[in-house]
Amino acid sequence: MEVNLLQLAVVIAVFAYLYRLLTKNNGYFHDKPIPSLAVKPLIGSSGDLLLKRVTFGEFIKSVYNKFPNVKVLGLFDTTTPMFVIRDPELIKRIAVKDFDHFVDHRPIFGNSDEIDNPHALFGKTLFSMNGQRWRDMRATLSPAFTGSKMRQMFQLMDDCMQTMVQFYQTELKKCGGALEVEVKDILSRLAMDVIGSCAFGLKLDSFKDRDSEFVRQAKKMLQFGRLTSVMKIFAFRWFPKIVGRMGFDLIDREQAVYFSEIIRDTVRTRESQGIVRYDMIDLMQQARKGMLKHHQETETEEGFATVQESDVGKVQVLKPMTETEMIAQCFIFFIGGFDTVSTTATFLLYELIRNPEIQQTLYSEVLETHKSLAGSPLNYDVLQKMKYLDMVISESLRLWPPAPALDRLCVHDYTLDDGEGLRFTIDKGTCAWIPVQGLHTDPQYYPNPERFDPERFSDENKGNINLGAYLPFGIGPRNCIGSRFALMEVKAIVYYLLLNFSFHRSENTQIPLKLKKGFVNLQTEKGMFMRLQLRNNA
Repeated sequence: MEVNLLQLAVVIAVFAYLYRLLTKNNGYFHDKPIPSLAVKPLIGSSGDLLLKRVTFGEFIKSVYNKFPNVKVLGLFDTTTPMFVIRDPELIKRIAVKDFDHFVDHRPIFGNSDEIDNPHALFGKTLFSMNGQRWRDMRATLSPAFTGSKMRQMFQLMDDCMQTMVQFYQTELKKCGGALEVEVKDILSRLAMDVIGSCAFGLKLDSFKDRDSEFVRQAKKMLQFGRLTSVMKIFAFRWFPKIVGRMGFDLIDREQAVYFSEIIRDTVRTRESQGIVRYDMIDLMQQARKGMLKHHQETETEEGFATVQESDVGKVQVLKPMTETEMIAQCFIFFIGGFDTVSTTATFLLYELIRNPEIQQTLYSEVLETHKSLAGSPLNYDVLQKMKYLDMVISESLRLWPPAPALDRLCVHDYTLDDGEGLRFTIDKGTCAWIPVQGLHTDPQYYPNPERFDPERFSDENKGNINLGAYLPFGIGPRNCIGSRFALMEVKAIVYYLLLNFSFHRSENTQIPLKLKKGFVNLQTEKGMFMRLQLRNNA
């Protein structure tokens, strides 16, 4: 009996200690001159999101609109205090001018210093790196994502587009010229082929070979919304040192080993046979050898959403990249490029179905561009000159941003002073949180914000856009390094699809779309269906 009581006392003491550990900061915002959201043990201020009562976008907008007249407010994401920055000028100050105080992302799943696992790759990616290691890697990789490198890579992408078009031309002719399709499935397979070609040097055809080993492994790797991945993320948030020492990684070991071997085999083959392909593996190999250098480029025609490289990415770095680091960058390029592109294109096509007059205007530009080529192949520079296409994509990225929120970890105590009486300290270890979805749908910056209106980004109107309130690819030195690649691919997808097919509502088209609730990025509940119809000129 005494032993049982002793055991019970130990269990109670352990739970009491853990509860205290996880709730000790709950009163953090009480001495700050800003309002804050209510906080509950373990789940912080995000209970509705974690309990799947709202979508991620709805949660962000509800936080943004909670205190509409303030510039900053507080919330807890599980156990971490987050300063929600609502003011575009403060956002630019934190993310650009005072970037040295906010260099890092909040750790999603640790970095290579915290995870003791030779197969742990996520912590070695550019996204997860911190401090000087991030600066060195950003400068090393930056020359791989310039306009000149996109021009070299475009042909690889174009080949994948042609394969997709030919497949659906054949399928539609079998069905009398029209067929109901699930959009995300088409675009995910296309994105898989493009990234497989550009990041792994593989010639895939995911439309014909739907269950290849590469596709199977890629799907497993990309299921970040599954329960085990979510549990890993929250375990790391609550107990980062313990989880790190256990050697866990967001990418499962099976996929890490499989894709690492593909990259190693590709590198060995190319080096032994002198093969040059102008894809990401070639660029990573050049970076490893110190041959990839930043050159000043003047892009006269670039998409409005394209982010510019800061001085951080223009420094020459002499420190060599390890093989593991090279493999990790191919991984993050694959993960970011696959989901961002397929999701962005899915919601763009949804808007074209909802707005057939915009679809027709865009088709006219596509057809005019096609005729101007006079039989020559499409290229990167021609895509960049398509103004209405860029307007449509820019507006789609506003309504459906691929990253609905951004975060910056405070690495040094920072005094925030808006010059109008608001002054307080953002403490080291807390986070600045930028509610992109809220900013993008604020009528103060975008009149009638729920309306899909590409004219917002016309030559006459785009000068009125507040760049601190338009952040589809982030802001400051830690913006998305792959914005040019993503925009190039989305533009090519829309060009080829519209040139050969028209998009229409089908029996299963859901308008408005219902999105998955909970801690996941943009995903539909039941897919996005449309009727794909062959054009007469196809």
